[in-house]
Amino acid sequence: MAEVTLTGISKSYGAAVALDDVSLTIPDGGFVVLLGPTGAGKTTTLRMVSGLDKADTGMVTIGGRDVASLTPAQRDVAMVFQQYSLYPHLTVRQNLEFPLKSPILQTPRAEIDRKVGAVAEVLQISHKLDNKATALSGGEMQRVSIGRALVREPSVYLMDEPLSSLDAKLRSDLRIELKSIQADSGATMLYVTHDQTEAMTMATHVGVLDDGKLVQFGSPRDIYENPVSVYAASRLGQPRINVLPSDVFGGAPKNATRIGLRPEQIMQGEGEDSFVQRVEHLGDQTRLHLSFKSHDLITVTDAHTTLKEGDIIQIRPDNAFYFDASGARVS
Repeated sequence: MAEVTLTGISKSYGAAVALDDVSLTIPDGGFVVLLGPTGAGKTTTLRMVSGLDKADTGMVTIGGRDVASLTPAQRDVAMVFQQYSLYPHLTVRQNLEFPLKSPILQTPRAEIDRKVGAVAEVLQISHKLDNKATALSGGEMQRVSIGRALVREPSVYLMDEPLSSLDAKLRSDLRIELKSIQADSGATMLYVTHDQTEAMTMATHVGVLDDGKLVQFGSPRDIYENPVSVYAASRLGQPRINVLPSDVFGGAPKNATRIGLRPEQIMQGEGEDSFVQRVEHLGDQTRLHLSFKSHDLITVTDAHTTLKEGDIIQIRPDNAFYFDASGARVS
């Protein structure tokens, strides 16, 4: 596998700026997730690394080598797209074999059979190898798409929202499988998603993108606990962080205009009155939807709480985040 670095990467499409001076390092063997909404620059970053697009300025290196002059095939990367991109007239086995038969790899037949068999077993599609791709379910097709990248054993795996079109159960299963495969193989992976659950559970590092700028890069836990801005704070956490005017509780720093409270940063007990609007029992926890000084809040409480709609509880902030008018974190 290989370390990937992007240094000062900028890319525009006409007047639209897709990436603005992005610099980051994907460590050798790291699982880096790029997180952000549509248009943040996530897929464009993948395309810079893959060679499908060229940067206007900046440099990409893979394994310490500048890849500007290399084609996508020469960069030794494998990409998984959001849509399956399979060859419908071929069987699952033939789809998995296809990249191994390229003139660049020239893989021996016995090695092709070994790799296809091993990947099919890991992805639990061995019993589907002789089926046509069109005879598969959506989840099975995505497994084949992922498998076609895995058989390559490239220097870097690039994945563009590969689980977003799957149902919740399959998405959860494949999330575990992908993380296990990456950890066991030591693969270097750059993974794009807008799903914060995928970022929190899979990534060794998260890059938060906003309008083409990399606003924060670090471990999921670090970004969750130490966001640099209200935007970064809102990218991770379920339920989302509560953001209110900074003066609702008092004691805010002088230049703060907003206070950010994750559900666990809202303490019950001595404090100010809030009104329980709704109670959601989720098994392992209970979410309380509160009305506080005309603002809506979500917090969590004990799974066996007896609180109900219409109750009054007292709340107070604990280790809250504060943000200035621009959205930047205030210490």
